[in-house]
Amino acid sequence: MSDEHVFEATVKWPADPAQVLPPDPAFSRNAVLGSPGHAEVPGSSPTVFGGDPSRYNPEELVAMALAHCHMLTYLAVAAKRRVAVLAYEDRATVVLAKDPALGRMKIVSGLLRPKVTVAKGTNLEEARAMHAKAHEHCFVANSVNFPVANEPEVVEG
Repeated sequence: MSDEHVFEATVKWPADPAQVLPPDPAFSRNAVLGSPGHAEVPGSSPTVFGGDPSRYNPEELVAMALAHCHMLTYLAVAAKRRVAVLAYEDRATVVLAKDPALGRMKIVSGLLRPKVTVAKGTNLEEARAMHAKAHEHCFVANSVNFPVANEPEVVEG
């Protein structure tokens, strides 16, 4: 397997030709996000910045990317260690705040709260410890410049 992989994303704006455009301060933040060969995703900015609450904002997408990458890495670790995972869900958050050192807004932290259900008889301590291994190897967590905490819960199913 190659050590380099390229991923492409697309953003199309305006999402609708009838959208309000700049210089009007009420311009639409709605866009269509995608990647070749995949379904389109409705995007906007957070509502606090004039976005449409029914569409995904970039900060939510960052939280989703962190949670999804951690899950995929956790499942890979589980497969390697032959740990039977029955279910996995996460409630991830990121915090957008003004960085005093920079004087501008940025994501300053992330928090993953994965709840993993494993087969009866699984070593729960090992299953919990696998979250640290997953975090260590998660491509997305390794790529961001803010801390990502992990509060895992592991239960038998």
